[in-house]
Amino acid sequence: MPLIKSISYDQSEIIKNIIQLHVPHGCIDCDCTYSKGNFYNNTGIQPPQYKFDILPQTEDTIMASADNLPIDNESLNCIMFDPPFLATTGKSLNKDNGGNIINKRFGVFPNEIELHEFYIRTLKETFRVLKDKGVLIFKCQDKVSSGKQYMSHVFIMNEATKIGYYPVDLFVLLAKNRIVADWQKNQKHARKFHSYFWVFRKDDRKIQYVSN
Repeated sequence: MPLIKSISYDQSEIIKNIIQLHVPHGCIDCDCTYSKGNFYNNTGIQPPQYKFDILPQTEDTIMASADNLPIDNESLNCIMFDPPFLATTGKSLNKDNGGNIINKRFGVFPNEIELHEFYIRTLKETFRVLKDKGVLIFKCQDKVSSGKQYMSHVFIMNEATKIGYYPVDLFVLLAKNRIVADWQKNQKHARKFHSYFWVFRKDDRKIQYVSN
């Protein structure tokens, strides 16, 4: 078997590697933020049986929020979750002048607290619907907002382990180029050219990361 690395420039490669390593039945059962299905279209990755989104973009996608899924308890083996990662109420969201390009393209929450509360609710909801040893694939990205660093992948891991997930793997998706809005040119932090794919297993395995 070819060596599977923790980094890649190709998210399809990462998803296939996650399935190969951690999803014994070989497919993702549910994508709770399906959008247009870019993870699956022309990638060789089998589309999920259950497709949900708050604003369905395809005919076979059901309207539902990731934190309130119409799925029975302990009924799924693998879930994909690729949520928004930005928060702002900036006026440029309503302007067509090149500002807030990323927010307009990927969706946005009004503030960091509401965004993180959504993450927690969805972690709990996916834990509910996953079978024992089921897998949650959680795509996320760190960011700088209003001059403050948000290490979202750390926050997500901490909250997931509180709920009962075991962080079985972490993949890093590298980017050769990134979208940068005009107002972001005054750089004070390293520009983030990577995002993450967390692999959480419903295992209720309590891990102590810091000694008492």
